[in-house]
Amino acid sequence: MAREAFEEIAETFEFLDDWEDRYRHVIELGRELPGLDEAVKVPATKVHGCASQVWLLPRISGTGPDARFDFEGESDAMIVQGLIAILHALYSGLSVTQVGAVDAPAELARLGLNDHLSAQRSNGLRAMIERIRLLAAEAASA
Repeated sequence: MAREAFEEIAETFEFLDDWEDRYRHVIELGRELPGLDEAVKVPATKVHGCASQVWLLPRISGTGPDARFDFEGESDAMIVQGLIAILHALYSGLSVTQVGAVDAPAELARLGLNDHLSAQRSNGLRAMIERIRLLAAEAASA
């Protein structure tokens, strides 16, 4: 169920042997994301459980279980901005029902992130995944 953009990231990670190179790639992915308008950086879009500031803004097309899921996001930390880009590649364009079926820990394990993120970053990543799943579930039941 993984998306094409995520597969490209996974393939790139396979070619990058050094974790410093992988971190640089994650940061570069984050730089490619557009920023959020300051007006949407409000408590309702903030992800709690992250050491850095993170906002996720859902963009749902359609209604019900077949609605398409997308989101915009931003963080004040470069590596976290890159993690948002990776999550965007993993979830964007799926139906809201499919979002809940993605085994994000397994997909992210393919990148080896679990072994190379600090405990705080890992907790923040889990918080972002939980928020994405919640937003999709809310849209599916609307």
